[in-house]
Amino acid sequence: MRLKQILTPTKAATAGMSVRELFLECSSANIPALPYCTRSGRIKGRVTLKNILKISLLPDYMVESARILGEDMSILDDIETTAKLLLGAPVDAYVQEEPALSLGSDAPLIKALALMEQNDTSYLFVVDEGQYKGAVTIQSLARVFTQLDQQA
Repeated sequence: MRLKQILTPTKAATAGMSVRELFLECSSANIPALPYCTRSGRIKGRVTLKNILKISLLPDYMVESARILGEDMSILDDIETTAKLLLGAPVDAYVQEEPALSLGSDAPLIKALALMEQNDTSYLFVVDEGQYKGAVTIQSLARVFTQLDQQA
């Protein structure tokens, strides 16, 4: 089986896209990131949910103290206010420009799984001739594998 048979097509993040739009696209497609593409469709980097949330909502001291944080924290109201403001912000400031992990749509599933494991990630982008086609996640691979015994 090839990636083109299981990829999840999504929008790509582009200049000016709001954090809200990115959150909605990632949530509806059940993927943790979108590629950040130029107007010509070339991937320039990626925008991850984790990076946006960490940078904007999670102070370093909370990460360092995570195991001892209480259940009732007054800072939660501040975080919710910040989150509301964050939704209208453009994603441009959150672009990670290191090369995004990708494979072509004709790549076999096992290669995607091996590449994800090698790079300690749970997703990759599917790109053909420099154009973004969609994403494949560890969950989409697992879903396909659970259906193998049901195929004729």
